[in-house]
Parts: sequence; structure tokens; C-alpha cells
Amino acid sequence: TEDPQSKQVLLKYSNSNYTNYMRERIHFNKSDFSLEILNTSRQDRQLYEYIVSKGPEEKFWPIRLEVYEPVSDPSVEILSRVLANGSCALTLNCTAERGDNVSYSWESRDAGASGLCSRKGSLLHLSYPLRNASIACACTASNPVSSRVVTFDSSQCSYERAGKSPVTDRAPSELPVWLVLH
Repeated sequence: TEDPQSKQVLLKYSNSNYTNYMRERIHFNKSDFSLEILNTSRQDRQLYEYIVSKGPEEKFWPIRLEVYEPVSDPSVEILSRVLANGSCALTLNCTAERGDNVSYSWESRDAGASGLCSRKGSLLHLSYPLRNASIACACTASNPVSSRVVTFDSSQCSYERAGKSPVTDRAPSELPVWLVLH
């Protein structure tokens, strides 16, 4: 014979009375029949069943609970920087250290540069003439429960007109730059 399946019952409701089998973890609201899992953790991410029994008939609804860690503040790293013929070309990478199922998108913070910064994904390839002194591109890191934004100011290229970074004697391509929004 097959092994029987067992399920853990969280709460049983019958004839206007209920029994909460996990009182320290579950809060049941009798007025709207809502059920709250307290101190939710990733271990609570699973399939639950809501079962209603009326006489010999039983109906059940599967409910999948997803638990997400909120997104941390993202940062932007300059992966490459090329200055040539009065133009600047940058490859930027936006990442958040924490968060589940994080997606990234870029958009412009300037009305005049709307198409330059529009991109889905963590990487942005940005190319613009240096006479456009500053273009602000914002990276949004988001998941179903949170969203965080960091803005990158394109004036970073103007530092290298003399060929060196003002912070160090290394060539600009050797200097990773991180911008963090707090």
C-alpha cells in the first residue's frame, strides 16, 4: 500500500468556533476570515490549502504563498569608459546586494535626454557628446514588495579630460566608481 499523505492543519473553523493550532505563528480574524502568518520567513514559502467542508461535500483552493526579501539600495558601477572625438561612451551596471527576484530598469531624469537612458535590465550603454554637461540616468531595482532608485550623473566623463581621475593617479579605466543612494 502507498504511504498516506499528511498535512499540518493551521486552523479549523466550525459552527462559529475555531481552533488555532499554531497560536504563536497564526492570527485569525473571525470578522473577515483573514489569516495572517506572523514573523514570515522564507520557510513559509509554500503551497497552502483552504478547505471548506459542508456535510459530505468538501471544496478546496490551493494558495501559493511567496515570500520576498525587500530590495536593498542599488549601486552603479562604471564597467567601461571611452572618451573620443568629444563624446563619452559609458557602460554602467546597476546592482542591489539584497532582494529576491530583483528586476532592473533605467530611465532618464532629464526631459532632454529621455531616449538615452531608457533600458530594461541592469546594464546601460550610454553614449553622448561632452557638450551635454550632465545627463541624469536613474536605475530602479524592484521586486513585488519593494523598489529602490539610484541616480547616475553623466558628468563623470568630464573628470577625465586631462586623462587622469581627480581621486587617484591611475588611469580612469582602472578606477571602478560606485554611487550609492542613501
